[in-house]
Amino acid sequence: MRDDRVFAYGATAGFLADLVFADPRRGHPVAAFGRAAGAVERLLWRDHRGWGALYTAVCAGGAAGGAALAARAARAVRGRDAASVALTAAAVWAVVGGTSLGREARAVGAALAAGDVAAARERLPHLCGRDPQALDGPGIARAVVESVAENTSDAVVGALVWGALGGVPGLAAFRAVNTLDAMVGHRSPRHHRFGWASARLDDVAGAPGARLTAALAVVAGGDPRGAVRAWRADAHRHPSPNAGPVEAAFAGALGVRLGGTLSYRGRVEHRPVLNGPGRAVEVADIERAVRLSRRVGGLALAACAGGRLLYGTWKRRGA
Repeated sequence: MRDDRVFAYGATAGFLADLVFADPRRGHPVAAFGRAAGAVERLLWRDHRGWGALYTAVCAGGAAGGAALAARAARAVRGRDAASVALTAAAVWAVVGGTSLGREARAVGAALAAGDVAAARERLPHLCGRDPQALDGPGIARAVVESVAENTSDAVVGALVWGALGGVPGLAAFRAVNTLDAMVGHRSPRHHRFGWASARLDDVAGAPGARLTAALAVVAGGDPRGAVRAWRADAHRHPSPNAGPVEAAFAGALGVRLGGTLSYRGRVEHRPVLNGPGRAVEVADIERAVRLSRRVGGLALAACAGGRLLYGTWKRRGA
């Protein structure tokens, strides 16, 4: 079977597995990678960018190399087509987290709808790194919508893009880089220098998926013009080059304002407002954001699988 079909069939099966089963509650490969990366950090940590770059290379390179060996082994066994499709499906299921993202967002939304702000604060850290005690109900709702937007890119679209580009190694490498950024890429005293390489590599790896996510939010949202307007006017004002386009496009598509003051890992940040003409986020907007995220994820699967098939056809005809 051709590589383009392997990816298309495997990605579709893995995406459907995520819809049905969500993330495994125990033995998740990403969690196992995180534990291994934590052990490597304890061994290599120095307050120096060079050591941080070595750490990033060891962890991300190890994940990509292991995935490449697994893909090679799948192609070497009898029934290699089925084995390759199954490996791709398993990898997509492991790295795509759209269903769990929606469940966590809805759980916070249900607590807010019931008036239980304390329960919403307790649940919020499952979704993002904001300091929940610094947020009231509307602040929590806004944090959830922003997290749904950003994680649609990080946990769904970006992974599919790199799977289409690099197969199973691309999937593993992208998730490894994204996980390293979450672990050490923030501006804490311990990781300001050590995590620099992980943060910058995540910016580079996340760029294609972020732009595709924003474009698909324009297509799948309820206000295409508003999404384009917010993307063009406000995305560049966000401190993250990848979260900016995604959050701005989601804000415009949903007709809400995002951004503003937040507390993150003990730091207060004053971020620019995205889609200023929009209204304040309401609890009901959490469900709207989750539904938009699911539509964007489905369109991303179609775009990445279809694009991989078209490229394979073009390459064969050119040869």
